[in-house]
Amino acid sequence: MKTLDVGCGIHKQPGSIGLDNNPASCADVLADLDHFPYPFADSSFDRLTAIHVIEHVTNVIRTMEEFHRLVRNGGTVRLETPHYTDFSSFCDPTHKSHLNSFSFRYFGENHGGFGYYSKCRFRELSVHVKLLAFWRYLGFQYLVNTFPRYRRFWEHYLCYVIRGKVMEFEFEVLKPTPKPAA
Repeated sequence: MKTLDVGCGIHKQPGSIGLDNNPASCADVLADLDHFPYPFADSSFDRLTAIHVIEHVTNVIRTMEEFHRLVRNGGTVRLETPHYTDFSSFCDPTHKSHLNSFSFRYFGENHGGFGYYSKCRFRELSVHVKLLAFWRYLGFQYLVNTFPRYRRFWEHYLCYVIRGKVMEFEFEVLKPTPKPAA
């Protein structure tokens, strides 16, 4: 399986191709992550990971479109990012976006009612929210991750008190099937 580790830093995933903008990283390829296209052909990868990267880019939608371009149909994209209620979301001055567990709905099959932002589509395979330890021990993390309606309730009403820590997303890339030539 061919994997691209975007923003790999000094902890590049074994067996992956590392892409980063920092020359001090372990990247195989150096590129500015805010300039597109990245130096790879369409559908070059089976899997793409971006661990604590998406919150640093200037344009989240355009970056997701680039991830979509790079991964083959049916391939997967894994993202990790801080929840916007976590202290780390705002204490790092390089964070440009502060996200929640529904921030990527624009790319889903029903596109959250905002399909005009992007044509690329992903199927959400999983969303896992990690909460601060106190709330995890009280069982709130289990509720948030087991029951989608509870996660929505938590995001709307409780997350300012029962704060999130980190979110992990797994998406399947959906690309239109080419029509056969006549």
